[in-house]
Amino acid sequence: MFDHFIQAWALVPDGTPVITHSSHLLPVRWQGLPAILKVAIIAEEKRGGRLLHWWDGQGAARVYAREDDAILLERAEGKHSLLSMAMNGEDEAASRTICETIATLHRPSAKPYPELVPLSVWFRALELASLAHGGKFSTPATVAKTLLAEPQETGALHGDIHHSNILDFEDRGFLAIDPKGLLGERGYDYANLFCNPDLPATQDPARLRRQLPVVAQESGLAPERLLRWIIAYAGLSAAWFLENGGDPAPALRVAEIAVAELAANA
Repeated sequence: MFDHFIQAWALVPDGTPVITHSSHLLPVRWQGLPAILKVAIIAEEKRGGRLLHWWDGQGAARVYAREDDAILLERAEGKHSLLSMAMNGEDEAASRTICETIATLHRPSAKPYPELVPLSVWFRALELASLAHGGKFSTPATVAKTLLAEPQETGALHGDIHHSNILDFEDRGFLAIDPKGLLGERGYDYANLFCNPDLPATQDPARLRRQLPVVAQESGLAPERLLRWIIAYAGLSAAWFLENGGDPAPALRVAEIAVAELAANA
């Protein structure tokens, strides 16, 4: 799978291949620079590659070359981890850094969008979970329906912003990788700062209360609107866990925390 692109782009393998259900990746050197050769297998990854190319290195890893379902990406070599920061006393700094990256990704552009999936389609899993299971899925589904019916400030979305998808590119700063390629209201991209399952503190209501004003300030979103996106996103995440045989309880707990905070500030 890699041989054609190694030859076509004069690449030098520089590490062990990583094979997943969605893509095949190979660390390489290109013109002396560290890079990643990524060959997408599923539509989601292919769409993400096209969006990375569209961003042209603004807030995201640069695409050095692209052909069919393959892209040659700038590789991060910095040592700073936003997840480690968030788990070791620098949660606020990590959130501010992520918000800065999101703001760059969301800058208006005159270029026509690549193929993107509307959020109304993306949220279908939550709608189905609510119809099938009701209960704790009902409120997130209702909130999502209202948000999707009256979107504000829409544009191209990363779709999977979390601490491990914003990497340290040293002189270029912290940049995004692995977008899903969505279209919709920009508030969606900030919600997973509160829902990331890799961050245990998301289960603590105090953490949401601390981070909400930080993210609201950095994003320019009204706290109430942001809370609604957190509720909707957490419900969608729970629906995905359910689909994949995982435990939806942690994500539903985040939704409950956000619902309580929204009620407290009503």
